[in-house]
Amino acid sequence: MSVVGKVTLILDAFTADDRGVGFAELQRRTGLAKATLHRLSGEMVEARLLDRVDGKFHLSGHLFALGMRASVERSLIEVATPFLEDLYERTHETVHLGRREGAEVVYVAKIGGHRQARAPSRLGGRLPLHATAIGKALLAFAPDPVRGEVLSKPLARLAPRTVTSAELLRRQLDEAAETGLAYEAEESAVGIVCVGAPVLGADDLAVAAISVAGPVTRFQPRKHGAAVRAAAAEIALTLARRSA
Repeated sequence: MSVVGKVTLILDAFTADDRGVGFAELQRRTGLAKATLHRLSGEMVEARLLDRVDGKFHLSGHLFALGMRASVERSLIEVATPFLEDLYERTHETVHLGRREGAEVVYVAKIGGHRQARAPSRLGGRLPLHATAIGKALLAFAPDPVRGEVLSKPLARLAPRTVTSAELLRRQLDEAAETGLAYEAEESAVGIVCVGAPVLGADDLAVAAISVAGPVTRFQPRKHGAAVRAAAAEIALTLARRSA
């Protein structure tokens, strides 16, 4: 494996929930030799790709700043934020913006107030497409090979109500493709319900998706579906104008 490959392996070993990773744990996650990891981690601290605090490693603020320079992500977040804020003011529930990477949704923005639901989503975190409304919205408007690949593989169960039947998921995706809305009913976590909609590009494929999630005890996803779909359409329209 090349040096770049090993550095990437180290960076990918961190999760959104980490509060610092010790050397032994980092070695376990990467499988790198102790001497190799010791040398590379030291060089990555010097290069400001990692921070080391109290003997534990963290992804650095400099790395975050580099990530925010990615033109696609920055433009998407800048355009979407006002519409996400409007959705939050309308619902007072947790609002997400996400992009697809492989068979997962990556959360690139999240807005929630003091009473936000304990959803499993994390800024920068990932969840399987099939287990979330935002993921289903992305998958329903993904290229056919992507959709086919997800449906052909076992669907991991995150909660008791996670959809693990390919046929049921296929029907949900067909409905989402027809209505422009996808739903989740306690599938990523017990007690959480959600509605999502795709942000479509010129080819009618999803470049991103948005969602609103809340506790099943107070949030009614279908009541807010039209607002979520309209916000996604406005984000898509604004992105199209910027790129024209």
